Amino acid sequence: MDSKRKEKVSRLNRMMAATAVLVLSLDQLTKLAVLNLLGYAQEKVVIEGFFKFVHWGNTGAAWSLFRNNNELLAIVSLVALLVLFLSRQHFDSGTLLGRVALGMLFGGISGNLVDRLMEQRRHVIDFIYFYLNRRDGTEIGFPAFNVADSAICIGVALLFLVSWQNENSKSELGKNVSRAL
Repeated sequence: MDSKRKEKVSRLNRMMAATAVLVLSLDQLTKLAVLNLLGYAQEKVVIEGFFKFVHWGNTGAAWSLFRNNNELLAIVSLVALLVLFLSRQHFDSGTLLGRVALGMLFGGISGNLVDRLMEQRRHVIDFIYFYLNRRDGTEIGFPAFNVADSAICIGVALLFLVSWQNENSKSELGKNVSRAL
């Protein structure tokens, strides 16, 4: 590998690591704020009938699937981090957008993993809650989430975008080659 290529890879790796550290830090700082400002299961309405901060614990995965399996999900998170790291080259991480996406995934998975492993928590802290009030006074809402969850979802979406862009550029290249022949 020539020195220009090595420098580019090194710069992209630094970007991926910086993104992961930023996401992890922001996630843990916001969760610390929730722990200090809201008691467990407490809520603070921000926009009536639409948005509130909550302090909820989730021992499961997304939408509380696999509830009360915190230890198993911690192991799954560790395995996911390892597999993602070892196979990162398959996700077009050679682009800035690809590395940012992977950094968001690494930081998000790590943020929720920290929650699962901390002795005083043993659950993921969710605190962002969007909802609507029904006519009968009950709420219907999107599951509560946190910064780590958002980073994971955005990272996955960016990887899909990068993959789609690559497929389109390969398709265009194939069409251009066919026309040239």
